[in-house]
Amino acid sequence: MPLRNIIQINEELCDGCGKCITGCAEGALALVNGKARLVKESFCDGLGACIGDCPTGALTIERREAAEFDEAAAAEAARNHAVSARAIPRPAAACPGSVQRTFASRQSQVPSGAGLASALTHWPIQLHLIVPDAPAFRNADILIAASCTAFACGQFHPELLEGRSLIIACPKLDNLDGYLDKLTALFLDAEPRSVTVARMVVPCCHGLTFLVKQAREMATSDVPVEEVVLSLEGERMV
Repeated sequence: MPLRNIIQINEELCDGCGKCITGCAEGALALVNGKARLVKESFCDGLGACIGDCPTGALTIERREAAEFDEAAAAEAARNHAVSARAIPRPAAACPGSVQRTFASRQSQVPSGAGLASALTHWPIQLHLIVPDAPAFRNADILIAASCTAFACGQFHPELLEGRSLIIACPKLDNLDGYLDKLTALFLDAEPRSVTVARMVVPCCHGLTFLVKQAREMATSDVPVEEVVLSLEGERMV
């Protein structure tokens, strides 16, 4: 193998924010168990465009023996990724909790002054379990929320969820295998009107926004993506 420049990742410094992944146009990087990983040496051009996006200094360039950069294969893999996202298997229906359901929001049915009701309109909501082309997501305004947001924000239902179809995920603790494919399929098949990402201010939560934006890029979609950032006290910062 030739001696050439290639990216190196210090996992101890990596906080899983995902910024480097969108900075790598060749798709050489991915989030694996909450950490950035070099998934294929031949997809890394060694130019280090991803380094400037890393807030912790976890990425450096090292010179070592590595497979030659294959520009054509990297581009082809990116194209195939978007196509394969359409073939994601649906969750097994053996578990009653995974059955797709839609129902009316109860938010508008609560008399004034009687307190808050749920604005949820469908089930399931966890990203591993949702079906990208389910009726709840087709041409809908979608909210993709980090799992902690609903607990931190007391006004989560009326301010963020009302009028939107919900998906929840945790970029730090979830097994992220298949998340990019599923989100890409969401843009391709559901064709949402808009996507809002709600996340906490902590660095690891950045990864959710970057997964969503990377999926939109893979789907070559122009659907607007808005980011809502919440403080640890649940206050909206952005």
